[in-house]
Amino acid sequence: MEIIITTTSEIPGKKVKAILGIVKGNTVRSRNIGHDIGASFKNIVGGEIKSYTEMLTQSREEALNRMINEAVDMKADAIINVRFMTSAIMGGAAEILAYGTAVKLA
Repeated sequence: MEIIITTTSEIPGKKVKAILGIVKGNTVRSRNIGHDIGASFKNIVGGEIKSYTEMLTQSREEALNRMINEAVDMKADAIINVRFMTSAIMGGAAEILAYGTAVKLA
């Protein structure tokens, strides 16, 4: 089943028939000492810290997939108003949260 996912509140050519509720997915990731050492060197010379970029990309994907799975369980056709949020949990660990509104389409 393919679910439409959008950051907008409307889907062109579609009409929301029913709001099923909020769906969310999250993951908490911590840094790793090896990555921190490499990041420290990058702080000196500047530039992208690719290991952190990859970690955050994987975290966003995991949070998004968990949100989609929740919508599938609700038999949703789409998720509208999708947002991502990041928050620090503790020193060296962050949460990535994906959330939106699961809907049935007409």
